[in-house]
Amino acid sequence: MKIGVVVPAHNEEQYLSACLHSIQLAIESVPHEQIEVMVVLDSCTDMSRLIVQRYGVNWIECDYECVGKARDLGIRQLIQNGASWIACTDADTVVSSDWLSCQIRHQPTDAICGIVTLDDLSHLSAQKQKKYLSHYQDCMDHHHIHGANLSFSAAAYMQVGGFESIPCHEDVSLIEKLTRHCCNITWSNLVRVTTSSRLEGRAPQGLSIFLENL
Repeated sequence: MKIGVVVPAHNEEQYLSACLHSIQLAIESVPHEQIEVMVVLDSCTDMSRLIVQRYGVNWIECDYECVGKARDLGIRQLIQNGASWIACTDADTVVSSDWLSCQIRHQPTDAICGIVTLDDLSHLSAQKQKKYLSHYQDCMDHHHIHGANLSFSAAAYMQVGGFESIPCHEDVSLIEKLTRHCCNITWSNLVRVTTSSRLEGRAPQGLSIFLENL
């Protein structure tokens, strides 16, 4: 199968290089697979485009300022280019070196919801750290949904109409649609990424807002 990796980015020059480097390492662990990386530069006014060009991956630009719409744009381009499996992450995220190989091991399935580890909890109060760690399930059959670690077959994605053009929770909406269509969803803690624990994120009601409101 051809794998398409999509990374939406809105002014992520601080994190984007580390993200793309980690994806390169994950690709090296599956040398026999055909993989295309697509970065969607959404309303970027910083150095993000230059970083993407330096890594030599494919990219497209848009002015949506909407992560759901940006993800969908990149995914549909990847599918048009022949991708049959789509792996989503975020520009402020570092994927594990076995991120892609673990997705391959879970086949056949329609979708995989992986887990995220926060890169730093030290700026959170002890009470907030405890609350977050008690909430988060790092186990198989968890039910966390993260756009930063979500993958699915192109067929299933197109069957349910893809990501909604909404500014947040497009990941949850997609999984709800896949569930209604009786798709097979794998909830895995083997598919892992590390994401930024910043409190000023890009998506309204995203992870940063969740952390701030703990």
